[in-house]
Amino acid sequence: MTTTTPKPTGTGTTTASATTTASATTAPASATAPATAPAPAYTTDTTAPATTATTPTADTTPAPTNTAIPTDTTPLRHLKVAIIGTGFSGLGTAIRLLQTGTDDFLLFERANDLGGTWRDNTYPGCACDVMAHLYSFSFAPNPNWKSTFATQTEVHTYLKDCAHRFGINPHIRYNHDLTAAHWDDTHHHWHLTTTGGTYTAQILVTGTGYLNEPAIPPIEGLDTFTGTIFHSSQWNHDHNLQGRNVAVIGTGASAIQFVPHIQPHVAHLDLYQRTPPWIGPKPDKPNTKLQTWLLRHLPGYQKLRRNFNKNGREILAFFLSRPTRTTGIHNMATKHLKKSVPDPTLRTQLTPDYTIGCKRLLFSNTWYPAIQQPNVTIIPTTIKNIGPTHITTTDNTTRHIDTIILATGFQATNRPITHRIHGRNGTTLATTWQNGMQAHRGTTIHGYPNLFMLLGPNTTLGHSSQTLIIESQINYLIHALHTINKNNYTTIEPRQTAQTHYNNTLQQKIKHTVWTTNNCNSWYTDKNGNNTTIWPHTTHKFHKQTNHHDTHNYQTTTHTTHNNTNE
Repeated sequence: MTTTTPKPTGTGTTTASATTTASATTAPASATAPATAPAPAYTTDTTAPATTATTPTADTTPAPTNTAIPTDTTPLRHLKVAIIGTGFSGLGTAIRLLQTGTDDFLLFERANDLGGTWRDNTYPGCACDVMAHLYSFSFAPNPNWKSTFATQTEVHTYLKDCAHRFGINPHIRYNHDLTAAHWDDTHHHWHLTTTGGTYTAQILVTGTGYLNEPAIPPIEGLDTFTGTIFHSSQWNHDHNLQGRNVAVIGTGASAIQFVPHIQPHVAHLDLYQRTPPWIGPKPDKPNTKLQTWLLRHLPGYQKLRRNFNKNGREILAFFLSRPTRTTGIHNMATKHLKKSVPDPTLRTQLTPDYTIGCKRLLFSNTWYPAIQQPNVTIIPTTIKNIGPTHITTTDNTTRHIDTIILATGFQATNRPITHRIHGRNGTTLATTWQNGMQAHRGTTIHGYPNLFMLLGPNTTLGHSSQTLIIESQINYLIHALHTINKNNYTTIEPRQTAQTHYNNTLQQKIKHTVWTTNNCNSWYTDKNGNNTTIWPHTTHKFHKQTNHHDTHNYQTTTHTTHNNTNE
């Protein structure tokens, strides 16, 4: 049989929908004025965007720590803003830059197509679990959604349409994987090394998100398996599952969606479940002809539906802020489980032992029926090792299979891009964050001037759409650029005291929520047990605190330390 080794996919992005996050493994606008400083007289970049939509293999080897800025290459072009990634974050930033008067920017994408998470995840049944009207840009409504919740194909098409509609395509450089970004403290700019050439930029924006690098579980013998193996985010469409004996490792959001689609076709499916998820019913309905007409012809109708869903979801933030407030949500999920699974023994096996909301609440009408079929075996026992044609659990039971699908999520708290970003003195962001991720407003980082990280630390939502956080962060960036241009700043960087105070306040809030109490253990927490991922408040509060640039919390410079004719 053919062995397909899981490989990282294209540049991931911004979307943080639970539908693209698999869970456990079984193993341990103010206008932006034009730039005032002349750009360096580098040669013009004439790279044309690629058109072939394929996903290349990425090099995820961490860049060495404390390396010097490369001096043996001439940058193709100096930019006002360099954006990494072409998902919701990257495209949203590009659109808002053009809308506010800045066109001196490029987006660097390591794949041959845009879309990030929604390009990469093509597994059967991939869809969003947030209402489509809310899981889209507020400034780019889409009247063509077919139902309440959009499919992967629809979201990907929407993003490509946005790039075309707002004139972003000429700014995209495909096949440009960022291999290293070094801060130049002499010339006050970022030096970017990509697989398509080198560039410099005053401002660096990362839109790579946290759902782009698959997490491969460290299970003994995984590399000895001689059958076909792939991660859910790298679905092998050439591998026919008809009549196969398949093992699915993980029961998170990805598995919830694809298992019901493959179950009718496989000979047998072994489902390795470390912890069962809380699941609620998914109120997904096709849009009627009248609704479609209203979306296309009645101004304000889509905005009304979007705001209704947005404000309704904010109530969830209140409930999840204390475990004692989750009774209603718990009862809803319990009722759905009882209605769907009549066997009390199986129902007990499928009942989570953690407070609802600790891990993101999932929604499905097809999961429970699928896993009760005769050709499905639920295995709650930890995997001991994997052999060439089998999986053995800690109870010494061996099961023979020919296909393994890893529904094991992503590297959310150990992001590979942090090994490639070098701040002052060459220190990597990974080194700075070795004891936990921290940022000011989840966006800017002390020691890394002019760096804006979209979907940075503590910006993940457990109750609503990530596009709300993304738009707020983009707004914060636009205000910062306005401040930079207005005052002729060459650098802007959060003060350590402000960043520390911001994060200490956040952690105090998180410690009382469902995401931390009662021994909650999820992909939101890092290796030290700290929740550096979740935003524990409402999206309204995040929007309010990023609706202006708090310049008093930043240290700035207005000139470089050495004269340079190119600056």
